[in-house]
Amino acid sequence: MRKSIGNELWYKMVQSGSRLNLFIGINAIVFVLIGLLNVVEFLFMRESPLAGLITSYLSVPAYLPALAGKFWTPFTYMFVHAGLFHFFFNMLWLYWLGQIFEDFLNTRQFTFTYIAGGLAGALLFVLFFNIFPAFSQTIQYSMPLVGSSASVMAIVVATATLLPDYAIRLLFFGNVKLKFLAIVYIILDIIGIAGFNAGGSIAHLGGALLGFVFIKQLQSGNDWSKLLSRKKKLKVIRNNAHSKNHNNIPDQEVIDNILDKISKSGYDSLTKKEKEQLFKASNRE
Repeated sequence: MRKSIGNELWYKMVQSGSRLNLFIGINAIVFVLIGLLNVVEFLFMRESPLAGLITSYLSVPAYLPALAGKFWTPFTYMFVHAGLFHFFFNMLWLYWLGQIFEDFLNTRQFTFTYIAGGLAGALLFVLFFNIFPAFSQTIQYSMPLVGSSASVMAIVVATATLLPDYAIRLLFFGNVKLKFLAIVYIILDIIGIAGFNAGGSIAHLGGALLGFVFIKQLQSGNDWSKLLSRKKKLKVIRNNAHSKNHNNIPDQEVIDNILDKISKSGYDSLTKKEKEQLFKASNRE
């Protein structure tokens, strides 16, 4: 039984091709391992807080001399969480909005948005704490940045920018359009800059900005995620094969028209052919 469950989880995380499942899986593994280590230390070695030390080495410090000694942390912090609720809510929003993202864009674009959103959040966090007097005076003692919130915010805002009128059902609120959801989150984070979790709010805004600009550039024909694409060797193919492939995969103009139609009238307004074209485009690399 354990083996079958393990195999199923491994398939969903690694072999299914979903970057959403992969990133949720990585976050879950890191959270569980650090959590179990924390429990063991609590029971047997309370004088040696190894779990806290590992978290510290994976989180982003705002103080530049400390950051220079932990230059890898802008990449690692986005997979580490400070507690159960921090982890739970981030993964919940990533799952909800990530599914929509993957329905309309490809896995490479998801990977880019998650990682670049996390990097943008870390960059804005460091900049704010080193530029503004409200933070710079106590920067050496400030809490380091940890969590996937900036990456999740990038996915949320990217999805809302691509499909502003796409609605999801929320408890107590009913159907809410993604554009309003993103606006509310951004306003709360702007207000949160003066709150107790200023670093987190600043990082969220960095991720949100990246998600918004990425989609706007994508709609203009500039796909930043191609930075992650592998260079393929040239192949000699027959003309009829090329023609077949060209007919099967819609070009970017067709996809842009379909996305515009979704923004104006919703996904259900698409014809069967348009849905098939969108599906084919979302599965190409």
